[in-house]
Amino acid sequence: AEELLGVHGLSLGHFPQSFRFATIGGFAATRSSGQASAGYGRFEDMVEGLRVVTPAGILDTGRAPASAAGPDLGELFVGSEGTLGVITRVRVRVHAVPESTVREGWNFPDFDTGAAALRALRQEGAVPTVLRLSDEAETGVNLATTDKIGDEAVAGGCLAITTFEGTAAHTAERVAEARAVLRAHGGTSLGADPGNSWEHGRFDAPYLRDSLLDAGALCETLETSTHWGNLAALRAAVTAALTSALSEQGTPPLVLCHISHTYPTGASLYFTVVCAQAADPLEQWRQAKTAAGDAIVAAGGTITHHHAVGVDHRPWMRKEIGDLGVTILRAIKDTVDPAGILNPGKLIP
Repeated sequence: AEELLGVHGLSLGHFPQSFRFATIGGFAATRSSGQASAGYGRFEDMVEGLRVVTPAGILDTGRAPASAAGPDLGELFVGSEGTLGVITRVRVRVHAVPESTVREGWNFPDFDTGAAALRALRQEGAVPTVLRLSDEAETGVNLATTDKIGDEAVAGGCLAITTFEGTAAHTAERVAEARAVLRAHGGTSLGADPGNSWEHGRFDAPYLRDSLLDAGALCETLETSTHWGNLAALRAAVTAALTSALSEQGTPPLVLCHISHTYPTGASLYFTVVCAQAADPLEQWRQAKTAAGDAIVAAGGTITHHHAVGVDHRPWMRKEIGDLGVTILRAIKDTVDPAGILNPGKLIP
C-alpha cells in the first residue's frame, strides 16, 4: 500500500514491526499500532470506513467523515480479529509524504527521568512522529556494537529516539520546541546517528529472534500500557514476575523494556525476554507468560496494547472487560455469526 500511495506523493504513516508482511485488513482486524503512532495515531484513527462480510450479511460503515448517528459500528470490527466478519474493504485517511525528516537520539540518566521527559513532551511540547525510550538494559544491548564500545557519549543511562516529519519550516519549529523540553527534563542530545541507526534496523528484531532460538536461547516479547502515574509500578511488577517465573525454572532471564507508544495520559511498555531454553521451551514460556499476564492485570495494565488478543491473551479477557463486556461481545457474535464459524476460539472468552 505504501508503494502505491507513494506514486501519488502520499503515505499512510503506519509502520508496525510486522510491516514487511502485514496487510491493510490485518491492521484493521488487530487494531494495530505503528511505530509512528505519536504523530499519525493508531490504525483505528486512520480508518474512515469499512466493508465487512459476515454470515448474516454485509455491513458498510463510514458514509461521512464523522457522524452522530449512534455508536460507530465500524469500531465493533476494528480489533475483532476475524471473529465477527471478514474485512474486505478499508477506506483510510492518508497524508502527503513529509518534506522534511529530523531524527535524534537523547540520553537520560535513568528510565524514570526519561519517562517523565516523554510525558512532558506529550503534554507540553511539540509531539514527534516517533517517540521511544529504552531502559538501561535495552540501551546497553542496543549500543553493544564494536563501533560504540567505550564511547562515553552513549555510555550508561537510557536512550530515547525522536523523529519529526512535515514541512521544513514546521519540522524545524517543532524540533526546537522539543529540544527545549527534553533538555529541561534532563536529556542530553546525541545527535542524529542513534535515530538513523534505529530507523535502519527497526524491522529486524524478528530475524534476530529466530537466530537466538536456533542458538538455544528463549527470546519472546509481550506488551501492555497504563497511565503515566502507574508506569513505574507496572514495569516493576512485570519485570519481577518474568524474572521470578523463569529463575524458578533454572533459566534466569535478561528482561529489557521500552516505551514505544505515548499518549497525553499514558504510554505502552514493551518487554523483551531472553534466557536459556529449558528442556520444554513451550512450557517454559507458558509459565512465564502466565505470570506476566497475572501481574499486568493485578497492576492495572491492559492485557495488550497492540499485539491483540487471539489465543494468548484470551484467558485474561474477562478481567479486562468484565462479565457484562463478555456478554455484549457474545451477543454481537451470535447476531453476525450464529453458527460460530468465524475464527473460533479467539478473542471472546
